[in-house]
Amino acid sequence: MKFLLAAVNAKYIHSNLAVYSLKAYGEERRKDKPDSGLPEVELAEYTINQNTAEILGDIYKRKPDVIGFSCYIWNMELIGRLVSLLHKVMPDIPVWLGGPEVSYEAEEWLSRLPKVRGIMIGEGEETFSELLEYYGGERDSLAEIAGLCYREDNGTRMRPADETEAPICRTAHRPPIDLSSIPFPYREIFREKQNPFAHKIIYYESSRGCPFSCSYCLSSLDRKLRFRDLELVREELRFFLDARVAQVKFIDRTFNCRKSHAMAVWSYLAEHDNGVTNFHFEIAADLLDEDLLAVLSVMRPGLIQLEIGVQTTCEETLAAIGRKTDLDGIRKMVRRVSSFRNIHQHLDLIAGLPMEGYERFARSFDDVYAMKPDQLQLGFLKVLRGSAMREQGARYGLVYDDRPPYETLSTRWLSYGEMLRLKQIEELVETYHNSGQFTLTLRAMGHRFTSPFAMFEEMAEYFEAHGFFGLNPDREARYGRILSFFGEKYPEYKEADRQLLTWDFYLRENAKKRPGFALDQLPWKEKISAFYAEENKTGRYFPHYRGLSCRQLIHNVHLEVYTRDILSLAEEGAAKERLTCVCYDYGMRDPLSYNSSVTIL
Repeated sequence: MKFLLAAVNAKYIHSNLAVYSLKAYGEERRKDKPDSGLPEVELAEYTINQNTAEILGDIYKRKPDVIGFSCYIWNMELIGRLVSLLHKVMPDIPVWLGGPEVSYEAEEWLSRLPKVRGIMIGEGEETFSELLEYYGGERDSLAEIAGLCYREDNGTRMRPADETEAPICRTAHRPPIDLSSIPFPYREIFREKQNPFAHKIIYYESSRGCPFSCSYCLSSLDRKLRFRDLELVREELRFFLDARVAQVKFIDRTFNCRKSHAMAVWSYLAEHDNGVTNFHFEIAADLLDEDLLAVLSVMRPGLIQLEIGVQTTCEETLAAIGRKTDLDGIRKMVRRVSSFRNIHQHLDLIAGLPMEGYERFARSFDDVYAMKPDQLQLGFLKVLRGSAMREQGARYGLVYDDRPPYETLSTRWLSYGEMLRLKQIEELVETYHNSGQFTLTLRAMGHRFTSPFAMFEEMAEYFEAHGFFGLNPDREARYGRILSFFGEKYPEYKEADRQLLTWDFYLRENAKKRPGFALDQLPWKEKISAFYAEENKTGRYFPHYRGLSCRQLIHNVHLEVYTRDILSLAEEGAAKERLTCVCYDYGMRDPLSYNSSVTIL
């Protein structure tokens, strides 16, 4: 007998730790009972971007006897369609669901999806292993298994004769599991396939639960903090490091909520860094202290990156959502980590929270922007099933989509029109700030607006008026659009802005084709050629290229002549006229930003 665990991920680069853990835990149970008839567990991973018929066909060809889906807000609608189609082509195959999207209001989900046999509620490892025992004939009834909501079996282990009439039953609550009892799932996966996570993110958890009570978050419902044994964690981190995987993302809700745990993990990574692997952590910045900062300060650039959920700087909003945050502490710690110049920091904001209207959200945006994050993630409130926010929705006048991902459309403080504008601003922040390709340009432009939010707001108005939204521009078009915006608003800076964008362009791009907005270099053509010839002989500025041909030198180093002092323009907003020669060295890139090194001649 085969039990197929199917994951439908949001993107190809994602993987699904949930089904890996279920399989590993179930296989451990099978090893303990080698002569039992427990079903074999097989994994299948898809993405929401795949054709439904393609996924359906693959599942059918695998010939499972039972199917389980891992359900989240991003895949629930697709899974609903798959369940219906599977019943048409495999009518006798029971389908089970599990995951955060169906663990709350499980009875309602069973009513909406009459072809589903049952739902595993909450943590699934132990529940799943006992479900395997049920299908292996070792358990007589589903009623014996805690953590289930299911249709009465009517004496059969497979699908009930009449799904719509079978009564829905709920078993006892499943207590939290000992996190150290879950087998490490990746060793077996790597044994089965060489480099199975090439170009993918590996997810890992060293703790479950969250000490905070944010009303919009399901993690706040699990207040029982549990940590995986540190010896196991070190051993498993060693596995990732030895395998030289690209990125490991910790899914711990607040990784540094226990200082000793965070200190042990970060110290181990700093001491055993392989020079390749990146580790991602979601932390509370205000819980950092001098000991933790000392470890962070000595890490290789790019070894770790930090995600920090600020969400809002409005004190009234923080009180309304039950979030305890030391905003001054966050500012201080973000500034300290930035000073190390070795760690990417992603700061998060949520639009649509109670008590925060458009103007107050603009202040939160400016507050977080002033912290100079490498990425500013602007998200929108999702009113999740099971969350306290969903229960409080009427009080706050929350209007949200009834279908996943349940995103807020408007609130008592924020209109739908304002939400649409924030969506546009989010797109521009992602394109122009989070890409890291317009660093100096945005810094210089910031001097011309009353605030960062005002800059992106006016940019959004311009982009909407010119029909730029909804398109997928190429690299040069992105530069051209921002140049046209600033050129129309500040025509007196047009020549300086062209050169500012050229600086940002060549800082990142070792481009063969010269962008159309760049300053004509013809007046300095002979001097540029002479520079390369002289540098090729002497290696004065770039000794690490000594011995290469002139052609090879030109391939690695780009020389650009400017008629403005670009750095003073960025820092002071003043376009001083000054002939400046700048070399971009693409063989010496910043490991964090990927920008070339810069030499001003």
